Amino acid sequence: MGGSRVQVNKPHKSRFASKSSRNIHKTSSKDSKKISKSEHNVGKVARTARIQRSKKIREQKQAALLKEKRASSGSTSPPRVIVLFGLSASVNLNSLAEDLCTLLSAEDVFPAVASPEYKLRITVLKAPHGDLLSCMEMAKVADLIAFVTSASASCEEKISSYCIDSFGSQCLSVFRALGLPNTAVLIRDLPNDSKRRHDAKKTCTSRLISEFPEDCKFYPADTKDELHKFMWLFKEQRLTTPHWRNHRPYLMAQKVEFVADACNLEKCTLLLTGYLRGRNLSVNQLVHVSGAGDFQLCKIELLKDPCPLHARKEGDLMDSDEVHDVQVIRSLAPDPMKQEPLCAENIPDPLAGEQTWPTEAEMAEADENKKEKRLKRRAMPRGTSEYQAAWIVDGSDLDDSESNDDGDAGMMLDENDSGFPGQEYSEKSCLDDDQASLQLNFRESDEESEIDSMMMEGKSLTKEQIEDEIRKIKEAHAEDEEFPDEVDTPIDVPARRRFAKYRGLKSFRTSSWDPKESLPPEYARIFAFDNFARTQKHVLAKVLDTEQGDMDDCIPASSYARLHVREVPVGIASKLSMLANTMPVIACGLLQHESKVSVLHFSVKKHDSYTAPIKAKEELIFHVGFRQFVSRPIFSSDIINSDKHKMERFLHAGQFSIVSTYAPISFPPLPLIVLKSEAASASPSIAAVGSLRSIDPDRIILKKIILTGYPQRVSKLKSTVRYMFHNPEDVRWFRPIEVWTKCGRRGRIKEPLGTHGAMKCVFNGVLQQHDTVCMSLYKRVYPKWLQHWFPLDA
Repeated sequence: MGGSRVQVNKPHKSRFASKSSRNIHKTSSKDSKKISKSEHNVGKVARTARIQRSKKIREQKQAALLKEKRASSGSTSPPRVIVLFGLSASVNLNSLAEDLCTLLSAEDVFPAVASPEYKLRITVLKAPHGDLLSCMEMAKVADLIAFVTSASASCEEKISSYCIDSFGSQCLSVFRALGLPNTAVLIRDLPNDSKRRHDAKKTCTSRLISEFPEDCKFYPADTKDELHKFMWLFKEQRLTTPHWRNHRPYLMAQKVEFVADACNLEKCTLLLTGYLRGRNLSVNQLVHVSGAGDFQLCKIELLKDPCPLHARKEGDLMDSDEVHDVQVIRSLAPDPMKQEPLCAENIPDPLAGEQTWPTEAEMAEADENKKEKRLKRRAMPRGTSEYQAAWIVDGSDLDDSESNDDGDAGMMLDENDSGFPGQEYSEKSCLDDDQASLQLNFRESDEESEIDSMMMEGKSLTKEQIEDEIRKIKEAHAEDEEFPDEVDTPIDVPARRRFAKYRGLKSFRTSSWDPKESLPPEYARIFAFDNFARTQKHVLAKVLDTEQGDMDDCIPASSYARLHVREVPVGIASKLSMLANTMPVIACGLLQHESKVSVLHFSVKKHDSYTAPIKAKEELIFHVGFRQFVSRPIFSSDIINSDKHKMERFLHAGQFSIVSTYAPISFPPLPLIVLKSEAASASPSIAAVGSLRSIDPDRIILKKIILTGYPQRVSKLKSTVRYMFHNPEDVRWFRPIEVWTKCGRRGRIKEPLGTHGAMKCVFNGVLQQHDTVCMSLYKRVYPKWLQHWFPLDA
């Protein structure tokens, strides 16, 4: 037996049950019929509601798909933009463009080619090989990027193992960062023999298939029949554009003109003519002209389409008007009460913090007192500044008593003011000690030197100076990778003055730091959001309402229109007219608040093809969607579980960093392409790619420096450390800050030793003789403010 256990039986169910209690859960036959009928009705109604809801959702999707198809391939849709991009320099794009235009239409019609046979209108753009800016601008507006490769060049000349040269590979990575639209690969110069032709196509496909998306198709493009097959498939293909393009209206200018302003000779009205794409454009909106800046519209003219799909039905235009004349259908003028103001910066009030305002009598009295003080000269102790002298009381009882002790008082002041007891200073050194020390040392690490600023601003430098500065930047980049954040304490300047803006933190992650503390003057000129996510949702909802409603101040997408952009500088307008011959000029409609300046944060990664170091606060060109602006950003790491982020002096390769800069507000998602100009004459090269992360002026970015010292004598947990500081006053000043070693010990400063900056430290373990003692100091840093925001303003 396993042991005595009391058996417990289950009680009988009917022990305390009665007839009424057993039937309490039952209902009568009448009630059961009613209940069953109502339950059936409820289930039937619920099923009917689900069916109706599913049907409504299905109809809405079908209507949206039909609307999208009509907008992209209907007779009223704008011409599709095909960008021909050669993967290598040996590809001949001119012959392919001529073959496509001949296939579609016998005659060239500006600004597009209309084909009634394919029921399609097309604009063909040829990307110039070697011009990165033109290729980028064309890719931003392309509906299809046709990558063209030559089978003869890839197989015979052996340009590269992937049939792509260095520029083609660089542009392909930029296109991926911008977001690829529909893509296709056209293979030219295939052999005439069918077997060799098949083998050459298979070879090119196998080499290039890994570089393109999975849905990218490869087409031979030598004969008319092959091009006909490609165009027929492209006509039936559904257009997929990057998501960021669908939020804003944009216009690729087919014609760029400008009209001088009679009132202001330095300003003019810029005329941009082309097809509107994306969204509806309101005349009250602001527009951004690529590279030129943000402007207001003074008028929008809706024009008759110069390239209709059905020329026979709309042939009256050719009979009545000339080819180059246009017919204005409707003209829109802005409403001054509804027009978006062109407000980029906030105008700070320097007296906003003042609580009182002096009267005219008080100001006159202050001026008289100031004149009297200038006439009256008093004997002051040696080294007294004007500010200190203003606080000395002019008492008659003190004049005689203190006049005899001027010399002694001056000696005592020098003795007490200096950080080195017994050291005498001259009168000039006492007056300018702080300024001289700060100017001497800020040039080393904190601030840029004059030559650095001249290089960034593009001033004239000799070739030797430029090479010398590039060599210094490379050496600093190598030193930063080997010894990150380590700086040397100056010998001739006290550390408490040199690092006066720095502070210590008990914990970088958990210690508090007020984001509103000691903000720079530039923060009074920028804008901030109380709730950025809510504002973005409200702005995008407003765009949808404008799209669905019938607005009198809007022109619909797919319209052929002329934008009158007012108050454009004449120099910028002339540059745009010249650029229109080589690259498309794009005008993009801005959403609400997008002209204002704030602090933008981007997640970027250094491009693989760029090997030169990129230093913080260097001048870079940012391409954010359709917009372009100049920036001098700072770099920082992305720490998820902390409200503070460590600044990086250089943009390191192989890792993502956060780039923070003053820039016009843009609502994400948007891609980012960072360009850097090596010299004034050379074209900019791609430096980094990324995307817009957030807009937050309160993001705390801290610059970290490490002061190092070396143990001289070690006795158990105590050690004598030297070369971190050079006078005992600095040791006492930095005494509350914790010290640590590279081998993992932590400790504190106990007291200074001697007069040369040695100090006694106590650690939580025995210190190794070869170890290095470190102290971490932090200060908050901000981006560099620029005087001009856009590339064409320079």
